[in-house]
Amino acid sequence: MGILNVTPDSFSDGGRFATLDKAMQQVDVMLAAGADIVDIGGESTRPGADDVSEQEELDRVMPVVEGIRERFDTIISLDTSKAAVMREGAALGAGMINDVRALAEPGAMQAALHSTLPVCLMHMQGQPRSMQHEPAYENVVVEVREFLMQRRQACIDAGMDASQIVLDPGFGFGKTLDHNLRLLKHLSEFSSDSPLLIGLSRKRMFAQILGGDSADRVAASVSAALLCVERGAMIVRVHDVAPTVQALAVLQAVRDCQ
Repeated sequence: MGILNVTPDSFSDGGRFATLDKAMQQVDVMLAAGADIVDIGGESTRPGADDVSEQEELDRVMPVVEGIRERFDTIISLDTSKAAVMREGAALGAGMINDVRALAEPGAMQAALHSTLPVCLMHMQGQPRSMQHEPAYENVVVEVREFLMQRRQACIDAGMDASQIVLDPGFGFGKTLDHNLRLLKHLSEFSSDSPLLIGLSRKRMFAQILGGDSADRVAASVSAALLCVERGAMIVRVHDVAPTVQALAVLQAVRDCQ
């Protein structure tokens, strides 16, 4: 899954693809490099990010959805928590909903159900503007898994087929470095109920591990993607598609070796 942030303030690439032409160029690059899904985000969820109005998110995202549908043959994912964005994006041909708030916002559950699209449910402690202010858990692995199971069951109870549901433990969303590492170490414990989507690309945790606030986190991100796939992840959400695809090709070749 290639990341396409059409926002001015995303943590890694804010503003780079805010025009339609630049967004289409980046989609072309990611698909040529081997992306299977393009995940479009119109509201930054970086730590400290402000909320974006419904209309502003629609204005950012819908032209990009239309542009991709007209020019490319790929799966479009909507990185949104807003019901209106889900409804309009689905009507324009989106193929997936990726919700960091796990369909908890007003109207989101019904919008997702009506769309009949696959939905990714993510765990986040708090909200983006405050989630990194002293996040705390007694047992992060147990608590995150329990939350995801509760939201998964809520979707099923509302009428969603279990096969539509994807889960994401939400690395970096209300978690310290230690929390993130524990989740990564025990990731296989999450993979038995629904497919796993993992978003670790260019996260601050890599700068913490490596020391300093280096902007070059590509090698660390690719390494983490490999670890996640080995632990059961089915989808990796990344900024750097080409090196990730190459690394996963090596992993698959080893797996296929008789």
